[in-house]
Amino acid sequence: MKITDFDYELPPELIAQEPITDRTASRMMVLDKRGGGIRHSVFRELPKLLAPGDCLVLNNSRVIPARLLGHSGGKPVEILLLNNISGNLWETLAKPGKRAVAGTRITFGEGELTALVEEVKPDGNRLVRLEYNGILNEILDLLGEMPLPPYITKKLEDRERYQTVYSKHEGSAAAPTAGLHFTRELLDEIRLAGVNIAEITLHVGLGTFRPVKAENTEDHHMHAEFFNIDPDQAEMINAAKARGGRVIAVGTTVCRTLESQAEGSLLHYGNGWTDIFIYPGHKFKIIDALITNFHLPKSTLLMLISAMAGRENVLAAYHEAVRERYRFFSFGDAMLIQ
Repeated sequence: MKITDFDYELPPELIAQEPITDRTASRMMVLDKRGGGIRHSVFRELPKLLAPGDCLVLNNSRVIPARLLGHSGGKPVEILLLNNISGNLWETLAKPGKRAVAGTRITFGEGELTALVEEVKPDGNRLVRLEYNGILNEILDLLGEMPLPPYITKKLEDRERYQTVYSKHEGSAAAPTAGLHFTRELLDEIRLAGVNIAEITLHVGLGTFRPVKAENTEDHHMHAEFFNIDPDQAEMINAAKARGGRVIAVGTTVCRTLESQAEGSLLHYGNGWTDIFIYPGHKFKIIDALITNFHLPKSTLLMLISAMAGRENVLAAYHEAVRERYRFFSFGDAMLIQ
């Protein structure tokens, strides 16, 4: 399929620039993945759309303040931490690239943190070795900024609004944004409805920032992201499948993690790196339903939900969302595909 098959027109004013005050007050479009039927709801109504025995799966990754503004030779250099390769070695984006050649040393703050560029990879990413005294997370809290997507131009006053309320394990360069709609109270209501809640971890990396440049979907390569599924969480998900309950992924990151660890309808626990690319033609093994936001035109995320609900159904739903003035992208409204 052509990348242009996943394009649509979006008025810029529908791109949400900030989160709404009440996380659960976001609008929610409910899309029938078989027939394409559409209903309009609000996110706080989600418990009524779930059934006892279902299993809701969350990504508990936590965003780090991964955007660092530094200088080298008196000139500004920005890096974005993507993946922790090992120890203090990180894969990063850097701009401008001409100021981040191999051997360059970049200083942040008053020298509390420095980065030595060790390698420029063929795709343009930099491998940098961080040098500091103390605890890196504390230094990032001091010097780093939240890595908001480029389409968000308004400053975020409260960093926690770019975190899910259930975030635990630091390591993401972007939030798993489908989870931003949940509150602890809503999760408690879902549990009381007889729905199990499982957690996995996928640290969101480069795929969120890198546009699709290939003309055909089959030619695009996803960058690998680190995941972890604990044995007890895999057992909870498998038990739901065995008893006929639905597995509902909260976000495309959960969907990609579970599908990458599936063998038939059985989910395997473990950890590692996944570069699975899901687009129309994919046969879902674990996921029965998906909670997600509204995604960028021609993006891999739009292709993933088209694999679940059909390209024509998804594009029709997006056109409806534009007509109904839904809020789009990271701080926008939600969609339940079931």
